[in-house]
Amino acid sequence: MFTRFALLIVSGSLVLACHGSRAEEQSSAKGSPEAVSEAAPTIPESSVADASRLLNAKAATLIDANNLDTRREYGVVPGAILLSSSRDYAFSELPKEKSSKLVFYCGGIKCRASDAAAARAAKAGYSDVSVMREGIRGWKGAGQPVQSLPQT
Repeated sequence: MFTRFALLIVSGSLVLACHGSRAEEQSSAKGSPEAVSEAAPTIPESSVADASRLLNAKAATLIDANNLDTRREYGVVPGAILLSSSRDYAFSELPKEKSSKLVFYCGGIKCRASDAAAARAAKAGYSDVSVMREGIRGWKGAGQPVQSLPQT
């Protein structure tokens, strides 16, 4: 009985989790000059409306922490920086100015790829970092524009 219950819990967790490869989640930047500590700072949240306002005013850069499958399925925020990985992206993928306003997003409210990416940026010295919790699903659901990626 316990085994069936555990299997049900694990299956449910996998269904609810955001798209992403397990290998990406387990990789780390240890040993690289860009390595940062594992302690996660508290990252503030931005609403879709706030992120849209900041983007339109060119007062922030949106950062997409989704993987390619999620980007192809839901699209991306036009003008967003597309990270190569949510956990071990190169800091050269971010704006050079560490005081830049960065708003990270991923798939949606249950996805935590944006949290990992934002925490990594904050630990590296970026001082104005937030997460758009609703992600690309919330962005799209609010009627905001998305850019589609080609299906292959």
